[in-house]
Formats: sequence, structure tokens, C-alpha cells
Amino acid sequence: MSALYMLFGTLIALGVLVTIHEFGHFWVARRCGVKVLRFSVGFGAPLLRWHDRQGTEFVVAAIPLGGYVKMLDEREAEVAPEQLSQAFNRKPVGQRIAIVAAGPLANFILAFIFFWLLAMLGSQQVRPVIGMVAPASLAANAGLLAGQELLAINGEPVSGWAAVNLQLVRRLGESGTLEVSVQEAGSTVQSQHQLQLHDWLKGVAEPDPINALGIEPWRPEIAPVLAELDPEGPAYAAGFKIGDLLLTLNGEPLSQWQQVVERVRGLAGEKVVFSVQRADQLIDVSVTLAARGDSEARSGYLGAGVQAPQWPEEMLRQVSFNPADAVVEGLRRTWMMSVLTLDSMKKMLIGQLSVKNLSGPITIAKVAGASAQSGLGDFLNFLAYLSISLGVLNLLPIPVLDGGHLLFYLVEWVRGRPLPERVQAWGMQIGISMIVGVMLLALVNDLGRL
Repeated sequence: MSALYMLFGTLIALGVLVTIHEFGHFWVARRCGVKVLRFSVGFGAPLLRWHDRQGTEFVVAAIPLGGYVKMLDEREAEVAPEQLSQAFNRKPVGQRIAIVAAGPLANFILAFIFFWLLAMLGSQQVRPVIGMVAPASLAANAGLLAGQELLAINGEPVSGWAAVNLQLVRRLGESGTLEVSVQEAGSTVQSQHQLQLHDWLKGVAEPDPINALGIEPWRPEIAPVLAELDPEGPAYAAGFKIGDLLLTLNGEPLSQWQQVVERVRGLAGEKVVFSVQRADQLIDVSVTLAARGDSEARSGYLGAGVQAPQWPEEMLRQVSFNPADAVVEGLRRTWMMSVLTLDSMKKMLIGQLSVKNLSGPITIAKVAGASAQSGLGDFLNFLAYLSISLGVLNLLPIPVLDGGHLLFYLVEWVRGRPLPERVQAWGMQIGISMIVGVMLLALVNDLGRL
């Protein structure tokens, strides 16, 4: 992945999301008659600054890791008597709640707009047809067979593998019944199957839900000719070259790439030998496979890829919506991703989902770069997901975050007077400690992935 894509993808993502979030606070504050002193995107030394006719200073700062809106407030500095009516702390508690809530709300609105645009632009998706079912797996025990097409998971329609994966992610760490609706191979007959889950992938880092069910998606046969190498992967370190044809793995013949994927997955951390045809030479290459994930989700990693296959027309479908239907689809996806984000946070707290799935700035930068390199649609999708995460995170009732301020104001609304300054100060200290702890954990996870 190009470092340039990663740099600009990250800057654009942070710039757009932070600006929209802070604009939500700014816009509602202005409508409530609060004087805004500064609107800053980023922290540190200003790179650009200007003032509008109402005296607000707009700043683009050097460190693009957040932003803030500074309002006139007696708790921060002395306010002239003639400006007291414009001070934030003098506004009714209902208006203060609206101003604070406007930032996260702006993030949800932005995500909806992106999902609405994506729904109208449409996308080409691979039909979720089962290619293989592993013996004695959850899928096999439920009677799923190769050739069947997945239609719905727990009653939610799925049009492609991404939708299948998303519905399965919602059940991580849970026990109970997973309802799967399929269409039989070569017919229009539909059938229902029930998969029994018990603490499914509980606490597993980097889970692979589809594979964990014992399902391999159908793919066209691809010759095992290497077309790309991860410069930090085992294959590159072992001396593999672009154009190498893999003939055997530990003496077992290889005729298609999927065989390589399946065998490598089960050999995490092991030293293996490939027989390789390079031009007109036959050579053996030894490589120690890397390991990804842990426990039952642990899998081998070679760090090599092949040319993207040509998919048969009948295996592809174009999914798009007219402007009116796209509104419904945009709202549905925004709601679903918001609930999923909140549910994932809850599962991390109670141990159903591994905290190793928590991502920090390094992972965000890598995903931003990869999605920007993939195209506008993927980048907008990434921005929508990140915007929802930012909105949900800021609404958590933790002092320092918007949700913490909302909690204080709601208590004030109920009590008829604010909480004592001492209590609010303690809350802020606890909130700062919690946020710093989560940020350090996310950074450790990022470094572990590297």
C-alpha cells in the first residue's frame, strides 16, 4: 500500500470527521445565541487562521488529531457584563444539552449521507454461494451444503459475502441459535437451517466468522501463480518471486490457489517446503509461516497473493437503489452499524469480544490508506463507519467526552441545580484516566498487529 495513500487518506478522514463533529457544536451554539470564540480543527501551532464577521477565530492547526469549539464561558474566563447573555454557562440546560449533543449527531448525519450516496451509486457483489463445507463443522451439523446460496441470516437479507460477515459479527461471543435461510443449488427451493452457537468465538482476537462456521465461499479456480508479495511477509523473506508457480506444499500437489490458502491456514508458525516452478527451473523454497489470531481463530499467513480471478456473470449481482429507497437503506445501515458498534463495546467490557479487536491510530491510518487506494466507494464506506464510531464513542457517559457532559446536564435537569464543582472535577479526572487507558490499549494492539 502506498504511503502517500495512507497519509492523504488519514488526513482527509480525520479532517472531514473532526470538522463535521465540531461544526455540529458550532452551528447549534450559534442558533442558541452563544458566542463562539474559536473553531479549531487540530491542536498545536496554527497553520491557518481567520476571523468571521461575528469575531469567531477559525484555525487549522498542525496536529490533526481532533479539534474543538471554544465558547464564551464564565467558568473559563471573566465575561464582560454586556456579553453575559451570550455565555454558554448562562444558557438554559436544555440548550446546553442540544449544543453538546449536536457534535455526535452531526457524525450520524454524515454517515447517513455517505450510506445514502453509496446506495444510489450501487455496487457489484459476489453472490454468497457456498463453495465447501468443512466436515463436522457447525455448518455441516446444520445441514448446509456446497452450492447453496445464503439468502438471510437471522431474518436479515444478505446480498453478498460482506453482508453475511456483518450479520455473523453481530453474534460473536454469544450462545443460542443462528437462523440461516438458503436457496438450494440449481433451484428456487428455499430451506431454513439452525446453527447452534455456544460462546461462539468468545474472546478470540481477529475472528473469521465465515470460516469459523466451516464455510468456504465459492470462488473460481485460480492457478497458484504468485502476482503479489507482502514486503513484510514470510514469502518475501523466503525469496519467493512474482510469477512463481507453486507445485507442491510439503510434497502434496497444488492445482489451484484455494488449496494453498486452506493448507497454509492450518499450519500457523510451522516451517514448510514449497516446490516451485520459476521460468524453466524447478526449485524448493523453505518458509516459516507467520501466525495470525489466537486460539480457534489462529491461522497461518504466507504473505503472497495471486491475480484477481474473472468471475462468471451468473455469480455477480448489481445492487443499487433509487433516491427514495436509498434514504431507507441509508437509515437502516446507519442504525445497524450504530447498534453493532455499541454492542461490540458492551461485549468487550463483559469479555465476549477480545479487547485485542480494539484499534488505534495506526490501524485507522492503514485502513484509511487501503480504502482510499481501493476507490471512492470503499473510502466513503470507511468514512461512514468511522463517523459512526466517533459518534457512538462521544456519546458514552464518560466525563471529558460529550456523553459525560450530557450526563452532568441531565442530572442538573432532574435536580434543578448543577452537580457540585468538586464532583464534576473528580468525574473529569476519572474520565481522563479511562480515555488515556483505552488509547494506550489501542496503541498496544496496533503495535502488536505490526
